Formats: sequence, structure tokens, C-alpha cells
Amino acid sequence: MKKIAILGSTGSIGTQTLEVVAANPEELAVVALAAHKNVALIQKQIEQFHPKLVALSDKAAAEELKKNYQGPCEILAGPEGVMAVATYAEADTVLGAMVGYSGLKPTLAAIKAHKNIALANKETLVAAGSIVMAAVAKEGVKLTPVDSEHSAIFQSLQGSNHGEATKIIITASGGPFRDKSLQDLENVTIEECLHNPNWVMGPKVTIDSSTLANKGLEIMEAHWLFDMPYDNIEPVIHPQSIVHSMVEYQDGAIIAQIGLPDMRLPIQYALSHPARWHNAFGHLDVTQLSGLTFSKPDTKIFKALALAQFAGRQGGILPCVFNAANEVAVESFLRGKLRYLGIAELIGDTLEKAEQINNPTLEDIEAVDSLTRVRAREILAERYK
Repeated sequence: MKKIAILGSTGSIGTQTLEVVAANPEELAVVALAAHKNVALIQKQIEQFHPKLVALSDKAAAEELKKNYQGPCEILAGPEGVMAVATYAEADTVLGAMVGYSGLKPTLAAIKAHKNIALANKETLVAAGSIVMAAVAKEGVKLTPVDSEHSAIFQSLQGSNHGEATKIIITASGGPFRDKSLQDLENVTIEECLHNPNWVMGPKVTIDSSTLANKGLEIMEAHWLFDMPYDNIEPVIHPQSIVHSMVEYQDGAIIAQIGLPDMRLPIQYALSHPARWHNAFGHLDVTQLSGLTFSKPDTKIFKALALAQFAGRQGGILPCVFNAANEVAVESFLRGKLRYLGIAELIGDTLEKAEQINNPTLEDIEAVDSLTRVRAREILAERYK
């Protein structure tokens, strides 16, 4: 039985991971959970899955949980508590589902504690890909992707010589605005942005999907996961979200992974690999498919994707800058402080002010992440009132 710790258990990926655990009780056991501050939900998770250790990064929420919960599970608080979950001795696998840059340190700590990683937190590799992958190699642990696109690429590479793969084709639904013009996007609302036609995700990832910033982050993640040059990673719009990504080989063959647009399927594969367990969440009936379409994304409209590709190609510290600026922009948009098209504008303006560091250390990344957030908020105050 695989014993897992989940970082971000109350978010979209975390709750779906627990559905996978519930569907595979003979294969999976939860030993530790970490979340931010959703006391009511994590208390239900404790009662259902009986972890031995739980941490809430919000200290006030952790104190509330301690008052409400009477049982044997140990409750910890703050970043230190999250790190304790990430390195918990009884866990052999850590599923990283924290949102944004906050997942970096716990993931690195889990790797250094010799835990296998099922990674849903793409920002970890975006901000510090070289450092994370070096740690994975040094510690000899397994890192398995959870994102549907990277799971598809991972599966399409199985049984083949990676050196014979010449291109990764990474698919995107295109979000709710794939057919819109710049003029159409001038006054879109938060509610419109949060309606993804195919996937159920948390608000940050849903906004990123609507701007295609998410696809840019995924391109950077794919670069590190599969050691593929940026020029050989092609994003395509695939509105049906049935083909989750493809790999082209030097002989012209393209291997694709297809399936339902259900995150529980790649989550389960990340936890079961190399085995394939019974799927309790539904199967794709190919006879019901009316057609599969693919097109190139319009980076003149979805400028965040172009900015992400630029940052990735430049390398060094710029992917970290892109990620931090995007997190500030999305947060500001969700608070009503920034218009929708201002998200990409703020990212671009922040990148322009960045000073390159070609081989950043973890200390460099931490400093630049903090500086970028300050700088982005200053630009926002000056230009995007």
C-alpha cells in the first residue's frame, strides 16, 4: 500500500486526489494532509481518511481546528507545519497540489527527505526547474507529473527512446474566450473568466487558463520534465479536451494520449505508475466523438502565452519573474483591482524591469520572487488604477 501526504488537500486537485484514494482503498492510504485555512473541509477529510498529521498554514485556522477536532490526529500550524507534512516519515509519496510559488519549498523539502513526488504544482518547476530536477537526480526519487497535459506526454513517451522524440505538442482547451477578439475582451467579468467549458479547477488556474498563461507555465514545466528545447514544444488549441497532449518522433509518428477531461484520471496514474488501476470515474466512448479540432493560439490576443514563451527561452531568472508577476496580476484581477487585459500588460511591464540572472541559486529565486511582487504592485498602483 502506498502511503501519501497531500500538500493542498482542500483545493481542487487535493479534493480530487482524495476521491482517487477513496476509490482505491487497497492501494492508497493518507498519512498526512496540509492546507491553508479551510477548517470545515479539512476536518471532514480527517474524519474520512484518518491521517496522523495535519497542518494548516494559517495559524488562526489551525487553532480553530484544534478547538473543533477531538481525536488522535496531530494538528500543526504555519509554514513549519506544512514542511512537517512534506517530510513526514511515514509517507513514501508526496502529492504537491499547493497553488503557485508557495509549493516550491515544501516540494524541495520532500525531495530531500527522499519522498517520491506526484507533482501538480507547475510553478515549482517554472520558478526553479534546474534546482528541482537536480535535487530529484541527486536523491534518486521519482517525480511523476499530475497535470493532464504532462501526464499525457509522460504516457506517450513510455516504451520509446526519449532521444527519438523531436516535438511535444501540448494541447489547450482555449478557455472561455478562445474565439474572442481583443475588443471582446475589454470588459469581460470575473464570472465569465471563471467558467471554463471543460475543466473544473480552482480560481487561479481557471483565470490562467482563460489568459493562456497556464499554457505558458505548462510549456516551461514540460521543458524541465522532458528535457525538450522550447522551440520543440508547440501549444495548440483543442477545444474538446480529449487529446491531452502528443509527442512527435523523428520518423514522423505522433503518439497521443486521449481520455475524458477528468483530472482524477491523471492523478490516479501519477499515483499508480507503472501500474494501471481500475478506473472508477468513467471511460471515454470514442463512438460518441463528433470531431476533434486543432488550431494555433493567437498570441496577439493571448499575450500572456507569448510572454511565457519569451521568459522560458531567455531562461535564468525570467521564468520566476513571469510567475510572480502573473500571480500578482491574477490576484489583483480577482479583487477587482485590474481589468482582464491588464493581466498580460502587468506581466509584460514587470518583465521589462527585470534584471537577468543566468544561473540563479535558490536564494536568488527567493529574493527575485519577493522583489518582483513588490515591483508588480508598484506598477499596478502607478498605471492600472
